[in-house]
Amino acid sequence: MSEIRGCNIPEDLYYWPEKHVWAAPQDDGSVIIGVTDVAQSLARSIISALPKKVGRPAKKGRSLGTIESGKWVGPVTSPVNGEILEVNPVLGSDPGIINTDPYGEGWYMRIMPVDWDADVADLVTGQDALTAYAAFLEAEGIECG
Repeated sequence: MSEIRGCNIPEDLYYWPEKHVWAAPQDDGSVIIGVTDVAQSLARSIISALPKKVGRPAKKGRSLGTIESGKWVGPVTSPVNGEILEVNPVLGSDPGIINTDPYGEGWYMRIMPVDWDADVADLVTGQDALTAYAAFLEAEGIECG
């Protein structure tokens, strides 16, 4: 895992830096979606996570649900088109798990994409993700921690 301006950015995930979301393709073709360390750091203490229901469509660039902290309420933006297969059951009782483990137990939902190859063209991973995030964080003056 790499660190940029105090923010953890695992190199094996796909990112949409401006929307603060990550995607992790799974062996069955589905994609796990979550919010980045940057997002949880900006939100501070997350008190509520309200994902949309299983079976609902996911539209790239549209909300998959919301996250609320003491100072902010905002959407979790979908990086792919598809169908919601599963929401993280832990979020209902412990939404703060997003703060403590945004890339692990704090995942948001699992989606079956319609066309991963088309959607991934707009996302960054590996060194490209680190470069894009470094530029974005610098331009916005964002630091984590």
